[in-house]
Amino acid sequence: MSKPSILVTRAVFPEVIDRLAQYFDVDSNQQDEALDAAALKARLAGKAGVLANAADRIDGALVAALPALRAVCNMAVGYNNLDVAALTAAGIVATNTPDVLTETTADFGWALLMATARRVTESEHWLRAGKWERWSFDMFLGMDLHGSTLGILGMGRIGQALARRAAGFGMPVIYHNRSRLPEDTERALNARYVSKAGLLAQSDHLILVLPYSAQSHHSIGAAELAQMKPSATLVNLARGGIVDDAALAEALRERRLFAAGLDVFEGEPQVHPGLLAVPNVVLTPHIASASEKTRRAMADLAADNLIAALDAGPQAGHPSSVINPDVMARRR
Repeated sequence: MSKPSILVTRAVFPEVIDRLAQYFDVDSNQQDEALDAAALKARLAGKAGVLANAADRIDGALVAALPALRAVCNMAVGYNNLDVAALTAAGIVATNTPDVLTETTADFGWALLMATARRVTESEHWLRAGKWERWSFDMFLGMDLHGSTLGILGMGRIGQALARRAAGFGMPVIYHNRSRLPEDTERALNARYVSKAGLLAQSDHLILVLPYSAQSHHSIGAAELAQMKPSATLVNLARGGIVDDAALAEALRERRLFAAGLDVFEGEPQVHPGLLAVPNVVLTPHIASASEKTRRAMADLAADNLIAALDAGPQAGHPSSVINPDVMARRR
C-alpha cells in the first residue's frame, strides 16, 4: 500500500523530514525556494497534506483546486495566511503551533523594546560609521524602562508573558484586549484594563501582540499614532498590517514618536522605504521565535499535527492545536 503524499513548503530540520518520511511520501522543499501561488498549487496537486509556513497563502481558490488535500498544518501560531472557512467547508483540518513559542517570543519582544528605547541600533550604526570621536553627556539619550508604563495591545499568551517580565523592571502594565482578563490574572500580572484610547495616551512603551485579521488591519494608523506621547516607543511583534507602516514612518521622521521597534512588516520581506530612511527605528526580519530550541519545537509540533491529522502515528486522528475542530468531529 502506497503512502499518502505530502508537501513541506520550506526547509526544516532534516530530522523532521526523516520522521515524516516514516508515514508519507514527502515532497520537501529543502532548497528553501520561495513558492509563489502557481508553484504552490503545482506542488500541492494530489497531496493529502501540507506542512506550511506562515508566508504560504492557502486561500479558497487554492483549496478548490486541491480535492485530495486533507490537512494543512501551519508552522506558526498565527494563521491569517489560511482561509479557515474554505478549509472547513472542504473538510480539511487546519492546525497551528501555539504555546511552544510564547516565552521565546516574549524574550525577543523585551530585547526589541530595550534596543528601541535605548537607541541601541542607532548608536551602533553611528559607531560603525566611525563617527565616535569623543564622549558627551547627551550622546544618544534614550527612554528609561524601569518605572515607566508598559502598554500591551492584545493580552493573550505572549502579552501575558511580556507583562510578567515587566515586574522585574518595576513597570505598571496597562492593556487593551477584545475581552478583559479575570481579576485574579490581572492582579498576578500587575495589569490594568483600559480603553484603547487610554492605552495609546498613557503608554510610555506600547507593544503590539494582537492577532491579525480584517478587523485588526491598521489598528495603529495615523489617528492612533497622533494619540501617543511624542516620548513613547512602539514595538510590533504581532503581524505586518496591524500597523500602517507608511503612517509610522512619517511619525518617526517628524519626531512625533520617539522610536519604534519592528519585527514584522506589511508585505514582508519588502519593507516600506520610509522606515529604512529614518534612524529612530529598530528593524528585524521576523525572528521573534528564532531560537533553535523553539524552532525545533514548532517544527516538531507541526509534524506531529500532520501525522495525526492524516490518521497515522501514535496520536492518529487526534492532532493537537486544531484551528477548526468541527472538521475532526465530522471525521469521527
